[in-house]
Amino acid sequence: MAFLADALSRIKPSATIALTQKARDLKAQGRDVISLSVGEPDFDTPDNIKNAAIEAIRRGETKYTPVAGIPQLREAVARKFKRENELDYKPSQTIVGTGGKHVIYNAFLATLNPGDEVVIPAPYWVSYPEIVALCGGTPVIVDTYIDKGFKLQAEDLERAITPKTKWVLLNSPSNPSGAAYTWDELKAVTDVLVRHPHVWVMTDDMYEHLVYGDFKFVTPAQVEPNLYERTLTINGVSKAYAMTGWRIGYAGGPETLIKAMDTVQGQQTSGTSSISQWAAVEALDGPQDHLAVFRNAFQGRRDLIVSILNQTTGITCPTPEGAFYVYPSIVPLIGKTAPSGKKIETDEDFVLELLATEGVATVHGSSFGSGPNFRVSYATSNDKLEEAGNRIQRFVNSLR
Repeated sequence: MAFLADALSRIKPSATIALTQKARDLKAQGRDVISLSVGEPDFDTPDNIKNAAIEAIRRGETKYTPVAGIPQLREAVARKFKRENELDYKPSQTIVGTGGKHVIYNAFLATLNPGDEVVIPAPYWVSYPEIVALCGGTPVIVDTYIDKGFKLQAEDLERAITPKTKWVLLNSPSNPSGAAYTWDELKAVTDVLVRHPHVWVMTDDMYEHLVYGDFKFVTPAQVEPNLYERTLTINGVSKAYAMTGWRIGYAGGPETLIKAMDTVQGQQTSGTSSISQWAAVEALDGPQDHLAVFRNAFQGRRDLIVSILNQTTGITCPTPEGAFYVYPSIVPLIGKTAPSGKKIETDEDFVLELLATEGVATVHGSSFGSGPNFRVSYATSNDKLEEAGNRIQRFVNSLR
């Protein structure tokens, strides 16, 4: 349609949203569907955070806010970065957006020119390359491998960097693989970046608090202080505080970049929801007791689903360090035929047949740039995970 912008031809719809909607539609038709496609904690927002929002409404905190965020939240963000990440950001070096996706978008919109390259390790969150393309940049995808824990290797990063590289985008723990970088693994990556002073680092730390066992989370500017002046550290309250619908993401970075992002946001959305911002102040500054509860529950669920999937012939499922996803490989299942008579030629065929046959919604790995795999979100109850796991086993056993 000639009326629509050329930019639309550079992007694809979100596969995770599409699969989640497909599952909703089937449920609405009366089908028994277990959705493991959505990246959203099933826990409720903690009461102290909800109460802070209610109090803010009663105080009349319902007007426009400064574009970059209310001072109280920018101060809380700066305190969080210092307390948890050993990063010194002044409030003027922070910005608040309508979710982490908005913050990423504004950073790229403020910095990318046509021809600029952004290095993205695969598997990646479905939105990363699409946002880069919409902002006029060129996504450069670097493969990672299951035997290396789906983590970017220093030599592969080195090969991907060119004079046109403007950003490298890192996500730990990762959506979709759950892979998280240890200090030493991240140091190998940051050592490469130190040698390329024209390259900036964007790090999406949204799953920071969801790491398991003895794993210790670290972020690039913490591991390598020499990168501080060219790193944008992004986080938010969605996952760790079960606040997906409140839409609050934030970042810390060099003041010149933050001001540029402020300019973009000022002509785009202006400030985000005032009530959500006051709730986020309480999230960051208030009690953190729920984090251990969330972590323990997610770790148990991870162990359960990994065990079930690895007992399934044809599926190999690594045990991830964090987030609430697993990213099993289905290489031996490609080429088999489903009960419907449909040949499984791709991982997308696999997830669509699994949904149609057994009512389990997952997301195909090719949408995350790496397959044949599929992503399972274990942000649901043990009972549902066990039932979904049994259905997946039954489906796989039915393939011929």
